[in-house]
Amino acid sequence: MEISGIISAIIIGVIIGVLGRLVIPGRQRIGVLWTILVGIVAALIGTALAGALGVSDTDGPDWIEWLIQIALAAVGVAALDRAKART
Repeated sequence: MEISGIISAIIIGVIIGVLGRLVIPGRQRIGVLWTILVGIVAALIGTALAGALGVSDTDGPDWIEWLIQIALAAVGVAALDRAKART
């Protein structure tokens, strides 16, 4: 993986993490770095899942892939928030 790929994964992870965090109502008790990490992981898993489903390569924007990634980020943020609340 080239440096431009790593930088773009971080940028997309930030966007996905923030969008996933916005989907969940209320205040979350996790920091910005956790949000970014959840977003990066959700972006990578969402891309793999979209590829497995055959919806990752479409004409124009890949809306279904974005929705999968955002949903995974929302689940990740909610799970991490719940885990932080218990400690």
